[in-house]
Amino acid sequence: MRLAVLIPVLDEELALPGVLASMPTDVRVVVCDNGSRDRSAAIAEAAGAEVVTWSQRGYGGAVLAGIRHLAADPPEVVVVWDGDQSVDPGDLPALLAPIERGDADLVLGDRTHLAEPGALPPQQRWGNRWATMLLRLSTGRAFRDMGPFRAVRYDALVALAMCDLTWGWNVEMQLKALGAGLRVVEVPVHCRVRVGQSKISGTVRGTLRAGARITWAFWRYRS
Repeated sequence: MRLAVLIPVLDEELALPGVLASMPTDVRVVVCDNGSRDRSAAIAEAAGAEVVTWSQRGYGGAVLAGIRHLAADPPEVVVVWDGDQSVDPGDLPALLAPIERGDADLVLGDRTHLAEPGALPPQQRWGNRWATMLLRLSTGRAFRDMGPFRAVRYDALVALAMCDLTWGWNVEMQLKALGAGLRVVEVPVHCRVRVGQSKISGTVRGTLRAGARITWAFWRYRS
């Protein structure tokens, strides 16, 4: 499969070199810089990654900029990959396997079983439980995680007409995918302790803001 990896980053100059060094050599890598004030973009360019910029702060906006960048030469599958070294590169084959077998259109990485100690702090685990509970109430489907490490067929992703510019991105994707009848599965993946402080779970304010945005996204994007 022709594969493109989108890496949304905001001030990840400490983690990004390790992330880029871990990429398979035959994978197209696009770093979606969300207006970093550090050397993240320069590091990505020096490593040979394609760099797109979305200067307005927002996770979803950065990923959308990456998707638009891919339109000129579309891949078959898009993988969204965090730029903080929390993703274990060894999990990529397991994430792609259901799509390669023709069993899934969207594959979500479930970190809840294989996370390293300290990789998912209490506030992040609570946020996941809240989000997955809302998803179950909205759709009847039970998921264990609302993780960012995910793979999706490019044509299916484009058809979803994603639009959320913030942390509601993952919620929007899952709600729209289920509403469109896409085959959505979870696979266990590892989660490593991130390098640097999280912009969400690293502060109480960030956690509360993300939680509010995710809750709002359920009301906006539910069928």
